[in-house]
Amino acid sequence: MAMNIQNRAYFQRKWKRIDVMKASSVTVVHLLCLLAPFHYNWEALRLSIVLNIVTGFSITFSYHRNLTHHSFKLPKWLEYLFAYSALLALQGDPIDWVSIHRFHHKFTDSDRDPHSPIEGFWFSHILWIFDTDYIRAKCGRRNNVMDLKRQWFYRFLQNTQVLHITIFFTILYCYGGLPYLIWVVGFGGTIRYHGTLLVNSACHIWGSQAWKTKDTSRNVWWLSIYTMGESWHNNHHAFESSARHGLEWWQIDLTWYFIRFFEALGLATEVKLPSQSNKQKMTFAH
Repeated sequence: MAMNIQNRAYFQRKWKRIDVMKASSVTVVHLLCLLAPFHYNWEALRLSIVLNIVTGFSITFSYHRNLTHHSFKLPKWLEYLFAYSALLALQGDPIDWVSIHRFHHKFTDSDRDPHSPIEGFWFSHILWIFDTDYIRAKCGRRNNVMDLKRQWFYRFLQNTQVLHITIFFTILYCYGGLPYLIWVVGFGGTIRYHGTLLVNSACHIWGSQAWKTKDTSRNVWWLSIYTMGESWHNNHHAFESSARHGLEWWQIDLTWYFIRFFEALGLATEVKLPSQSNKQKMTFAH
């Protein structure tokens, strides 16, 4: 089904309740981040750094490479643990996150891409999040995540995510007061947001292409550490199911090192990598 791209009026349109909630949440996180210099606290900053790394890895390791692309398998208890950790990164529940990303790969750069750079940098970066009706019109219903919907744990997280986030915020406030909310939720949340969002925007606009993907995906080396290896995005679009995105020895891919660690422990199994023949098919002719 083809669909004509519309230039949406983001502030004059009718906003659904869910869109208002999403926009309000993102705004509050950024406002808290702006308060960070006025509430400096070393312990809060240290906890923010630790939790940012843990929950950030959980997004790339769990939501993206494990749940979306089935790049490797984990024991269920460990799979669920990392998925729960990713929920605390404030990027939505697993069913929603995985569904959107699978639609992105299915409809990349077409009218049905949920966050296409064709509609502008800021749309692909963040504005798409706040227009549920538009995304539903482009992609249809979330019928591409039945593997997750069949599992009680992911249905539970989808139905109770606000409760878990509220409990998380309450624990932070009770433990360290406002500085902990500002540094962990505000500063850490903002860093995590844009680490993910830059892959959707910058990695489809700037950078280089190593493979014939027939889309705008790019490898952006200077984002590799910040995004934990996700910015080798042209590599990823060429070999979606690969657990390794930094395919060259010099391409830093922190998430891949994490996967290798769990593979060495015998906890990550059926780890997928592109074959030499697949690489030859996707390479540019020289």
